[in-house]
Amino acid sequence: GRGGRQQERKNASLDALTIAMNDPVSQLPPDIAMQIDPAWRKNQADYWSERERLHAQHEGQWIGFANGKVVVSGTSPVAVFHAAEATAHSPFVTCVGKEDEPCRIRRSTFNYDNTYPGEPPPVLDLSPPTLIPQ
Repeated sequence: GRGGRQQERKNASLDALTIAMNDPVSQLPPDIAMQIDPAWRKNQADYWSERERLHAQHEGQWIGFANGKVVVSGTSPVAVFHAAEATAHSPFVTCVGKEDEPCRIRRSTFNYDNTYPGEPPPVLDLSPPTLIPQ
């Protein structure tokens, strides 16, 4: 009936709002945003439309999402990113339930502290510089 159609329109509006709020591309300058692969944007939108279903099984896990399904999951964002890129075209990679928490994936090379629990941090030499007397 009429009430059902109104609820469907309301749900569709909320889904569109959720996608818009969670779309970092919409916050980019237009000349940069147009460089984003449309397949990635579709995978991102599809993820948000499936998120509630995925939440029960994958909460707290990193996933690669493409073509309407989870193509890889795990605890390491770097490992999931590389596996997803090798498996699918322009996958959307996120941590289910923690999408609003920033995470940076480095492209630099460092020695890593593999004894650290979780994602190993880089080992850097932070000793003070040697002062030369004048």
